[in-house]
Amino acid sequence: MTDGRRRGRASLAFGFFAQGVAFALLVTRIPAVQARYGVSDALLPLFLAAVPILAGLGSVTTEQLVKRVRPSRLLRWSQPVVLLSLLGVGAGTNLVALAIALAAFGLAVGALDASMNMLGVSLQRAYGRSIMLGFHAAYSLGGILGASLAWAGAHWHLALWVSYLPVVAVLLPATLLGSRWYVDGGDPAPDVREAERRPVVFRLLLPLCLVMTFAYIGDSTVSNWSAKYLQDTLGGSEQLATVPYNVYMVTTLLGRSIGDLGVRRFGAVTVVRVGVLLAAAGFAVVAGAPGAWVGMLGFTLLGLGLCVLVPQTFAAAGRLFPGASDTAVARLNIFNYVGFLIGSPLVGALGDAWSYRGAMLVPMVLVLVTLVYARSFAPRSDRYRDGHERPRTADVGRGSNGL
Repeated sequence: MTDGRRRGRASLAFGFFAQGVAFALLVTRIPAVQARYGVSDALLPLFLAAVPILAGLGSVTTEQLVKRVRPSRLLRWSQPVVLLSLLGVGAGTNLVALAIALAAFGLAVGALDASMNMLGVSLQRAYGRSIMLGFHAAYSLGGILGASLAWAGAHWHLALWVSYLPVVAVLLPATLLGSRWYVDGGDPAPDVREAERRPVVFRLLLPLCLVMTFAYIGDSTVSNWSAKYLQDTLGGSEQLATVPYNVYMVTTLLGRSIGDLGVRRFGAVTVVRVGVLLAAAGFAVVAGAPGAWVGMLGFTLLGLGLCVLVPQTFAAAGRLFPGASDTAVARLNIFNYVGFLIGSPLVGALGDAWSYRGAMLVPMVLVLVTLVYARSFAPRSDRYRDGHERPRTADVGRGSNGL
């Protein structure tokens, strides 16, 4: 059902976009959240750590739920919870309300991230060619818009709920409408049915879990430390310090927008290796930069390099366990949050104890370790441009209404 598949791809891309907007609106307004609720500096890390921990729990729960409920249905109802809990963060009046809203956000984000990538992997398998990077490009575009809206809210000194309400009012009905066209994977091909009997073996999934962790350690280093590093270490102005993350997000969008073409032309292994080398070069430039503008070049390289790792890791998990891709994606998604939890405190501790220049070399080394696991991204049952591409007429319309 080609039309249904195209609608499913477009609606899923919009779901990724909406999630990018929502997540950026939360993380870029943390100082405003702290000020609104009077959260102390000592208590703030606990609130922030609770979100990825609960997201990991949400991902684990999703692994069990998809045995009985289609991923499209989980995505349909987890996305509104994320948006409403974001509004709850902006509209609450005390710490209890904040804790409840963040808990709901974390649990729903875990289910949302897992189910979105489950649908993305199954759609890629149906298309028989790389499309995962395009979905994550939509997420990056949403992140850029969300960060821009957050900047506008801070610039005009708008209350959090005033900033969040129009976004939720637009995205909530739009995502519910778009969810009508989500598509779940159809019946597996004959060569996959035998693989369905094989459970997900963690030992085989472990290399991809490490890649996911290292990628998010790198990503969280940029998102949490780029502004401070540019201003305090490289001597940039306060205004210039706001630029690196935007540069990183724009280059992430650019890299993901063209990344699928690279995978189809050169293969996933080559694209991952190039991405790793670019990311490592970016960290090296950042660590050794004599000034702010050279540091900006490093963050540009980081965006172009890191952007391919996460989408390709999800895609590789789907190829590794083609008959149990939902389970593999849910387990792999947990390491998204592991990397996020490790990255920021690790760089901060090393920066305080040693130097922030030296601290930037640690994620560089971890990202380089990914080269050891590059062969894990080699196509197996799904092969792109090698004569084994699955027919594009495969019917994946089953469940296109999300039921």
